[in-house]
Amino acid sequence: MKTQKKILGLGLTFAASLLLAACSQSGTDTKIYSSTFSGNPTTFNYLLDYYADNTSIITNLVDGLLENDNYGNLVPSLAEDWTVSKDGLTYTYKLRKDAKWFTADGEEYATVKAQDFVTGIKYAVDNKSQALDLIQNSIKGLNDYITGADSDFSKVGVKALDEHTVEYTLSRPEPYWNSKTTNSILFPVNEEFLNSKGKDFGTLTPDSILYSGPYLLKEFTSKSSIEYVKNPHYYDQDKVSIERVKLAYFDGSDQELTIRNFESGAYSIASIYPNSSNFAKTKEKYKDNIIYSLQDKTSWYFNFNVNRKAYNHTSKTTDEQKKSTEAAVLNKNFRQAVNFALDRTAYSAQSNGEEAANKTLRNMLVPPTFVQVGDKTFGEVVASKLVSYGTEWSNMNLADAQDAYFNKEKAQAKFDKAKKELSSQGVTFPIHLDVAVDQTNKNVAAGMNSLKQTLETVLGADNIVIDVHQLSTDEYTNVAFLAPTPADRDYDLNLDGWSPDYQDPSTYLNPFNAEDGFYLKIFGLDSKADLEKIKSLGLDTYTNMLKEADRENSNVEKRYEKYAEAQAWMIDNSLLMSAMSNGGRASVTKVTPFTRGFSLVGIKGDGFNYKYMRLQKDTVTTKQYEEAKSKWEQESKKAIEKAQKEAEKHVK
Repeated sequence: MKTQKKILGLGLTFAASLLLAACSQSGTDTKIYSSTFSGNPTTFNYLLDYYADNTSIITNLVDGLLENDNYGNLVPSLAEDWTVSKDGLTYTYKLRKDAKWFTADGEEYATVKAQDFVTGIKYAVDNKSQALDLIQNSIKGLNDYITGADSDFSKVGVKALDEHTVEYTLSRPEPYWNSKTTNSILFPVNEEFLNSKGKDFGTLTPDSILYSGPYLLKEFTSKSSIEYVKNPHYYDQDKVSIERVKLAYFDGSDQELTIRNFESGAYSIASIYPNSSNFAKTKEKYKDNIIYSLQDKTSWYFNFNVNRKAYNHTSKTTDEQKKSTEAAVLNKNFRQAVNFALDRTAYSAQSNGEEAANKTLRNMLVPPTFVQVGDKTFGEVVASKLVSYGTEWSNMNLADAQDAYFNKEKAQAKFDKAKKELSSQGVTFPIHLDVAVDQTNKNVAAGMNSLKQTLETVLGADNIVIDVHQLSTDEYTNVAFLAPTPADRDYDLNLDGWSPDYQDPSTYLNPFNAEDGFYLKIFGLDSKADLEKIKSLGLDTYTNMLKEADRENSNVEKRYEKYAEAQAWMIDNSLLMSAMSNGGRASVTKVTPFTRGFSLVGIKGDGFNYKYMRLQKDTVTTKQYEEAKSKWEQESKKAIEKAQKEAEKHVK
């Protein structure tokens, strides 16, 4: 089974989602883009690493075979054309002959060749890339090579047919294969340069990699600054409007910073924090210019640690409290009670304000419109499957931008059942749930305090107590996001997120499977050491549902139906409780609307890619944005239809 490793660093939580934008050295310069970054990079080795903090840099520096245009379509990048065999197993890409490798100084190093793609995969495999599962069972023979069943890499289904033709042979048809090519593990690398750098390849210096993308990295200083300059020899010059990009580190602590710099003419965008002291003034001044971004691909959720071992940050004072909490989070009725008691709108209001709190809400791990199942959205199909788990799930609307779950009566009824079951086991109340937060992220900290207030009010403080622990950024990442093992995860309840890799529901759902799921660890579980607990939670059933869905690769609608069943199971189980997305945030901006590359998968169509983006001299008005949005939605539909017809031409 495949798992995905494009997970989100703490730096790319809500502070970053509020700041996915541009700013300019002067209010009228449309060629210079200055912005903030809050996800601090840890490596430039794009073949081995897959954390979003790092791919947000690489997306501008290195190109793959295909990329996404501003409508989300896959368009040629290093590959100028491609063909797909009728059986869907062989993809052959013709590389453009004007694609070159350049040094950080802009000097030509070599031509990008087909062998560079072969070298890239072999290097990624031999050095155990984080993203291996994205391709391990996709490319013919690769799993055998990885597991040691066959040590001959020449038998793996990636070949350089000539200098400018690379061929991939798949183990089985994957209609979404092309969307995978926008992920960095499938990017090329020059073998001579790679060998010359050795272990220094991809270290945090501009000269540690070669460049084939639209920008060169001029400078990087950790937690300080990032600067790009336009690659003067890039093959696709006419699509690169921004000539210089300057990013300054921002930890989110000064919520007035962006609007101050916007008003001084230094920034071309300012995120608006509705709970800042200056909000009323800002709202009045820019009432005709406040826009809200689209909800994006990143899904955020609350999750339980059902197997907690570390207690370095806890309010529990006795072993009895620890055992009671463990028993509670293992109880399905208890988890469902928390799910129904979570006021996601109140949580979102801490960063988006009450008026726009609903604009970022999401009710499923897989976005409801991620794929279409016949004439229904994926979300509508999931809702129809969910009913089979009980009447509490009847008439569920799982669409974005509204809270499908918050219901005091359901929450209290579920808790009553849980309390009876737990009391019979000797559990004592109240149940204490430790929640860790990064104290520098004011919005998340305020959100967690809102969560505490809601849960304790709805379920009763004599039944449940939320203990919020404000930690330093490093402390938080070490006990949550970057905890080295499941046993190091030091929380009972946590906020986490996932971003997809390719255009199929499995990209969201597979990471939590019980056999080799990369993100099973957020529950405190190890796939080998915790089999008994995994089975008691039903995660083995969930895993079998994923396998059943994965086996259906000939009928796309049936495949999506089966994945909808797995998503419905996840909702009912409530180990993971969907809450919101990135996007849906307020800002004033001079970034021309809908000129960025766009995609719900990969790294070539996200808010950190500057290739297609354009700036304008005047602040975008709400009217301009809405007109551009309407036009973009209409043009996107036409573009999708055109792309589907074009795809047929590639089948040979």
